[in-house]
Amino acid sequence: MFQPGSRYYDVETATLTVTEADGTQRVIAYKRRRFIPPVKSFSTVVEHTVTQGERLDNITAAYLDDPTDFWRICDANLVLHPAELEQIGLTIRIAVPGL
Repeated sequence: MFQPGSRYYDVETATLTVTEADGTQRVIAYKRRRFIPPVKSFSTVVEHTVTQGERLDNITAAYLDDPTDFWRICDANLVLHPAELEQIGLTIRIAVPGL
């Protein structure tokens, strides 16, 4: 359902069987809720101060080699909306889980 690099890849897939008005049944597959790991489970690699014109995908590419892994930086900074980490002068943690 999700690519191996996705934040949802390891989240359990569940199913729900619903009965339609005509009596037929339909199975709905969905991902369970994803919880952000506790901050203490991350190891900070470096702290980065955002400068004029920087975007989170470029910052992520520079440190993690994959711009689509921006969600890892969001998790390490307890942020749900990536744009929150693009404020000039903000120092963000570049961290990886469990090191």
